Amino acid sequence: MGPLLTSRVHDALLAARQAGSAVLECSLDLQRSTTTVELDASTWTWQGQRYPYLDVCKERTIYHWSGDAFRPVARFTGSLLKLVPTEWGPPTFEIDGIKMLPTAKVSPYADAQRKVGLIQPRGKQILDTCGGLGYFAAWCLQGGAAQVLSFEKNPDVLWLRGLNPWSPAPGGRLTLTLGDIVAKITTLPDRSCDAILHDPPRFGIAGELYSQAFYAQLARVIRRKGRLFHYTGNPNKLTSGRDVPAEVMQRLRQAGFVAEPSGDGILATR
Repeated sequence: MGPLLTSRVHDALLAARQAGSAVLECSLDLQRSTTTVELDASTWTWQGQRYPYLDVCKERTIYHWSGDAFRPVARFTGSLLKLVPTEWGPPTFEIDGIKMLPTAKVSPYADAQRKVGLIQPRGKQILDTCGGLGYFAAWCLQGGAAQVLSFEKNPDVLWLRGLNPWSPAPGGRLTLTLGDIVAKITTLPDRSCDAILHDPPRFGIAGELYSQAFYAQLARVIRRKGRLFHYTGNPNKLTSGRDVPAEVMQRLRQAGFVAEPSGDGILATR
């Protein structure tokens, strides 16, 4: 993977050049590690290759090296998908300007760690319904999960994921499938997973992932006493006109789960 630039790193490059420094210690992988770059007036060098300074480096954009230029980690095919930097390092992503992961008070990576801890992944077969950037899957693997079966229906999200150094690579204990979980879950055997992580887009975008029929499928594929964490967020009841977490709890209970609120989601047991 080539270097990734944010405005924070690019500003540091420019400041070091202005100060007359020959080298700079910085991160070119969104704070996963630090490295050394060499500076001169017109270019900077990393791992033997020269790169240009940018004429414009936007604050809420991550740039990747495409082979001949730095380009935003963003795609538009019906919707604008964009990898967005955070102060913690691990990025979030947006679809048409809507953040898909919490970032206001905590790193999206640390947030995923807490939620994965609720299902106690060690030794378990885990279904990750909406893979996104793969932070749930990453913590499942670090937590000793036996196998993680992850689905993501948007190929542009998988492209973002492929450029994100915080996203786990598929293979080994992680199976990543391009496909819609609404259809794919019907092909999974009964009681084939020990735990489920369900992090769907908001209700207004993907209402089918909050339906009674889908929850019945979750109940079918999970083993008895298996744990499910369902992210709901905290939508404003006054503006949305509905209490989504309460509706989710009711439907999960109808599907055969014992369900209770847990932070910004629902923790349920079959």
